[in-house]
This record gives sequence, C-alpha cells and structure tokens, in this order.
Amino acid sequence: MKKKELEILLQKIEREIKLKENLEQYITPAEIASDILWIAREDIKDKVVIDLGCGTGIFSIGSAILNAKKVIGIDIDENLVEIAKKEAEKIGVKIDFFVEDVENFNIRGDVAIMNPPFGAQYAGRHADRIFLKKAIELTECIYSLHLKSTEDFLKKFIEDNGWEICYKKEYKFPLKASLPFHKKRIAYYDVIMINLRKAKNISH
Repeated sequence: MKKKELEILLQKIEREIKLKENLEQYITPAEIASDILWIAREDIKDKVVIDLGCGTGIFSIGSAILNAKKVIGIDIDENLVEIAKKEAEKIGVKIDFFVEDVENFNIRGDVAIMNPPFGAQYAGRHADRIFLKKAIELTECIYSLHLKSTEDFLKKFIEDNGWEICYKKEYKFPLKASLPFHKKRIAYYDVIMINLRKAKNISH
C-alpha cells in the first residue's frame, strides 16, 4: 500500500458529526493522519496499537490497515465510538473499541498513536498531559499530536517521566467552526507530532 492509498481510505471515515465542546473534540484530517501513520508504519506492523481518545477511529482504522497485530480504540464519547465501529466495519478491519475515560483504562500495548485534546480552549487546558501520562504507563512507543506552542512544556514533562522525543514533525491543523467558541469558519493551528520512546531505548 502507498501513503496516498491510505489517505484515500481514511477520507471515507464519517466527518459530519456533532462535536462536544466540553471534551474539546476535533476531527484529524485524513492527510495528517495518513502521514503520521505512514511515519509510524514500522512500529505499527505486527504490534498492539492503542488509540487513546479515538473519536471516529481514524488512527485505529489506519493502524489496522497497516497490519497491526491488534488495535484498541478508547473514547469517553459513546456516540463517537459507535461511529468508529461502523466505519471500521465499512472498511473491513477489526478493532476492539471501549467506551471509557482514558484515566481508567489499563490494557497494555506496544505503541500509542493519538490526537489528544489540544488545550486550545480553557476547559481543555493541559488535558493532553493526561493522555501522555496514560500512554507512557501502557506502551513502549508513542506518536502524539500537540499544539506547537506547548513543545517546551511537553519536552520537560516527557523527560521528567524518563522518556525522550526522538522525532517530531510540524503540521498546519485546520479546525472548522464546529464548536460555539470558534470565531473563524476555518482556523489553522500550528501543531507538532512527537514520537516518544523510553530514554534508554534511544540510539544516539
């Protein structure tokens, strides 16, 4: 499979959904998701992948397409999980979905691939650290999207937990005015994808 083929498949996932402001839900564009998944493909193949805050399942479904041994998607929003289940079935991949708060989830995996809340609004500020902490607890490798402006904080948080950023890539993340506090029809946020591993496992 080529990266463009993966992107085309991910573009089929339902995007016209009602989002909840209090959970700071955003839809990851297929172009960005497919690029991150393609970068992570060797860490995905034959591994157990966990998607924390899976939403409609774009990272879960993409990981399954890229031959993960097993994929687990977790989200607190039952409606989004139901959509994710239908989309996975439509594309023809098997994923174990759970409706649960990520803080209470304790099934281990090999790699986490996720787009946690950015904290772009007050209610969600620093919510991403909850997701990172859980991913650090449950996996050996993490791919995660965050606001570029939080990079210094993230670096310290990650290093304080005995991990290290071994790769990063920046994106312009488009957000449609799908939530009440959005003032522009489409706003672009500078975001950064970080790949983390336990510090002792990094080759310098």
